[in-house]
Amino acid sequence: MSGGLDSSTCLAAAGRESFECSALTFDYGQRHRVELQAAARVAQSLCVARHLVVRIDLRVFGHSALTDDSAVPKGRSEAEISAKIPVTYVPARNTVFLSYALAWAETLEASDIFIGVNALDYSGYPDCRPEYIEAFERMANLATKAAVEGRTRIKIHTPLIWLSKAEIVKLGRELGVDFGLTHSCYDPDPAGRPCGACDSCLLRKKGFAEAGIKDPLGF
Repeated sequence: MSGGLDSSTCLAAAGRESFECSALTFDYGQRHRVELQAAARVAQSLCVARHLVVRIDLRVFGHSALTDDSAVPKGRSEAEISAKIPVTYVPARNTVFLSYALAWAETLEASDIFIGVNALDYSGYPDCRPEYIEAFERMANLATKAAVEGRTRIKIHTPLIWLSKAEIVKLGRELGVDFGLTHSCYDPDPAGRPCGACDSCLLRKKGFAEAGIKDPLGF
């Protein structure tokens, strides 16, 4: 859970299905570390059983505008956003994150992992596609002791994967997500205020506009 719009709605969706939820957040050297504070706020508001922050440093690899000094793209059109994999892509990020989630799930004796990936209104990230999730799930059931011994079968849930950003906003409101606690911006100012022009801000703005709902962050 990053504390963003999608992951917060995903957490609420898991709660609606009566799961006892454990939230996993990553401090991976991202330039928008303010999202860690948002994740803590959302986790508390949605009453998770436990919230774990894992510190890893993906800055050692670089090659992403989120973890090095590259400029974050601003003011791009929808066509430009979806044209190719952007410089905000962090190499293998979801694979790293899901691997940690899988390890924690096994120690918790949990068989269900939720992740808020989306294959419609997204920025072209290859690790948000359904075929990627399906492949990781197959791997998970080959790689864990609990699955190999037949004690569990890992299921990766993606409740938002075929929803538009507007539909995610509507679902989040229905589930009682306080959007004022969330953070979406890739390049906030020193005070943590969103830039309003990066891809993530623009997709968020589009979602609230199309949903006909006012964004409490003031977009």
